[in-house]
This record gives sequence, C-alpha cells and structure tokens, in this order.
Amino acid sequence: MELDKDLQARQEAREAAKAAQQAQKVLAQLPQAALDAITESIAKAFSAAALELAELAVRETGFGNVEDKITKNCFASLTVLEAIRDMKTVGVLNESKKDNLWEIGVPVGVIAAIVPSTNPTSTVCYKAMIALKAGCSIVFSPHPKAMECTLKAAKLVAAAAEAAGAPHGSIRCLTVPSLEGCRELMTAPETRLILATGGPAMVRAAYSSGKPAIGVGAGNGPAYIHHSADVKKALSCIFRSKTFDYGTVCASEQSIIVEKAMESKVRDVASAMGFYFMSSEEAAALAKLLFKPNGTLNPQIVGKPAVQLAQMAGFRVPPDTGVLVAREQEAGPARPYSMEKLCPVLAFFVMENETAVLGKAMEVLTHEGSGHTFAMHCKDEAVIRRFALQIPVSRFIVNSPAALGGIGATTGLFPALTLGCGAVGGSATSNNVSPLDLINIRRVAWDKSAAPSSEEDPLVALITAKILERLQ
Repeated sequence: MELDKDLQARQEAREAAKAAQQAQKVLAQLPQAALDAITESIAKAFSAAALELAELAVRETGFGNVEDKITKNCFASLTVLEAIRDMKTVGVLNESKKDNLWEIGVPVGVIAAIVPSTNPTSTVCYKAMIALKAGCSIVFSPHPKAMECTLKAAKLVAAAAEAAGAPHGSIRCLTVPSLEGCRELMTAPETRLILATGGPAMVRAAYSSGKPAIGVGAGNGPAYIHHSADVKKALSCIFRSKTFDYGTVCASEQSIIVEKAMESKVRDVASAMGFYFMSSEEAAALAKLLFKPNGTLNPQIVGKPAVQLAQMAGFRVPPDTGVLVAREQEAGPARPYSMEKLCPVLAFFVMENETAVLGKAMEVLTHEGSGHTFAMHCKDEAVIRRFALQIPVSRFIVNSPAALGGIGATTGLFPALTLGCGAVGGSATSNNVSPLDLINIRRVAWDKSAAPSSEEDPLVALITAKILERLQ
C-alpha cells in the first residue's frame, strides 16, 4: 500500500525533531572545547568535498556555476570556521566585577533550518556550523529542486560532527520533499527557533508558525557610482559581484545609479568590460521572461549566464557578455528591472544630481529590498556618511563587490549566508547571523549594595546612596 506523501513527510518531521531534541540535551552539556572540535571536523570534511557538492548542486538545480559554488562551499566551511574559532558561546561568557554580573551562554535548542535552492549545499554547512558551535541541534528542510545535493551535504556534515563527538541526531535532514513536512517541522513542539533562508512565502510561513524565527528579506540593492569613484574599479567590483554564481547571492547589486554627468563615462567603461546595454526592444523582450504573470520571479532565469538569458529572450549579444543592463528610471511592481533579479541583469538609473540619486535609491529600496544591502563606490567620506545615515539597509558596502562584501567575504562583516534585514525589512535581526544569534544569555545579577547593618534597610540604603550621588 502506498502511503500518503504528506503524511510520510509530517511523520518524518516529527521523528526528526524528537531525535534532535534528545541529541540537543547531550550537546547542552558539552564544554566549549568539545563544540569547537565538532565544528572543526565539519569544516574540514565539507571543504574536502567542495568540488563534488558544487557539481552536484549545479547539475540538480541548474542554477549558477561550479567554480563559484566551490568558492561558496569553501567560504561556508573554512571562512566561517576562522570567524567562529575563538568565539565563546556556552558557559560563562563574561564576569563583570563592576556590575556584580555574570553572563552565561545557553543554547536555544532545536533549530529548524530552511535551505534555499540557490545555495543548497553551502547553506547546510554554514547553518550546521553556527548551530553546533552554539550547542544546538539542527534539522534541515531542503528545497524540492535540490533534494539530492542538500541531503548529501547534510549527511556529510552529520557524519563529520558525530566523528568528533556529537551525539547521533544532532544534524538531521528531511528526505520527503513536502510543504506539509516543512510546516510540521517548524511547528513541532521540540523546535525552538527557525532559520528561514528562502523565498518570501517560506519566510512568511516561518514568521507565522508561532515560533521564534530568523528570516531574511528580498535583496534589491542599488549600487551608486559617485563622481569621486575610480570608475573602472567600481565597475570591476559590480561585474564580479553580479556574475558570481550568475547572480544568485541576494546581496548582489540589482541596479546601478549614476549622476547625469557620469553617464557617458560609466557606459563607455562598462561596455568595454562585458556589460551589455540592451536596446529598449531587447530590454522589453527580456522583461517578459524575468517574472511570471503573478509577479513572482521566473525560476527559469535564475542563475543563468547573460548570453543564455539573451538567447532565451530572442536576441544575440557578444560571447564575452557577462551582465545585461536595461535603462530604467522608475521603481514599482510594473517595472521588472527595479526588482530583485537573481541573474546577471541590472537596471541603470541616471539622475540629475547627488540628491536625486539619494532619493532614487530610497525609492527603489522602499519598493523592494528595505533593510538588506546598498553598495557605494566613492572616495568622499562626507558623501558616504550622508548616505549611510539615511539609506534603510543593514549592510552598507563601500568600494567592494556587494555580493561578496555583504556576506562578509571581502569586508569585516561576519561571514554568513543568512542576512537579516532588521525591522524595516520584516526581519527579527539586522545581523549577518552568527552563533551568537542562536544562544540566549542567562544573567546572574548580584546585589550591588554594601552589606547593611542590622538596623538599616538595604533598599533604603541604596536609594539614599543614589540621592547623595546626585547632590554631589
């Protein structure tokens, strides 16, 4: 008898959550050194399989390219390892003699982790490492289009963790692709936190599950090339960022904004570097492919190279074309180039002056992408400061590729593949999510007053001392 797929998925999710809870009880008793050894083991095993997993991910999903997925896999393992190696997450984190206060790190518990199809293997390693570093167990829910590669990655990191002393069940992955199974996992009594990296619908489901959730918002970051910038370097950064894994990183630039006086120079330099400025007819043809009639991104264009996108739209571009560019001036639901496009396609806005650029950047981000990422290429610190104080983002990237800078590969930000967008972007955090987002702090607070005499009430003594301080 064939069992109902959704029932199978729900049962599997329940069992995985229960097993993860039992494992987490053991993890919660491990000292920092043991957790550190587990994450070291995960990173080494995963990085050794970076090529194999990259090839499998591209073959299964059709998104991106092998070379950049290898880079992502190494970033999610080795780079993240370096960032968390000396991080204290459990036990006594801090003792303040001044305030008579202790701070103790406490794991949040079982984590339900949603894995996107655009980063189906690197996300597994990154989330497993930050979870185990924090003393948490984790259960992955793969995207249906990336089941094989996500499951393989999860099994690999689970084996590495257990080889280093993690209890069985610390890392689990659902094997039946079902939305019902994912919902069951998110609402399971054992689940304490949801790490939701994926499409808007999945993130909304996580936030409406009744459980604490850390989700991401849409990336739609503009890149402003200021007149003080090194134009060639700025465009080189944008080209590298927008072609990295064929535009599948949510922090990658989605538009370029320049002042009118810069338009000719930027176009000339860009055209010589592999940017292709489409005619209005070509842009219109491609626009029909970018989004479905209901407004959602067409998965057929995600992570595809520029030359292939042009062919799909019915026109030809030079074989060395890396990025397609469409002239745009407005932002909104009827303007597809003003929205997030997970492929090497950019909008090109030309404004009269710096103030108009600021206004346009705010308009674009208000439409989509608030709280996520903004890139600026500029040598004038006063202008950078002006924009930084007003642009509603969590990551303001200066003179660096936004995709790589946003995830912390080329900047001082924490290396992460889950990028919070803050309250303005509908997210619970504005952080590049780290192990510190997966622990609670237990505070042991001692009485700050001096030992009272038998005749003196301690509360009265404390209030009296405060009054005297104010009068002095």
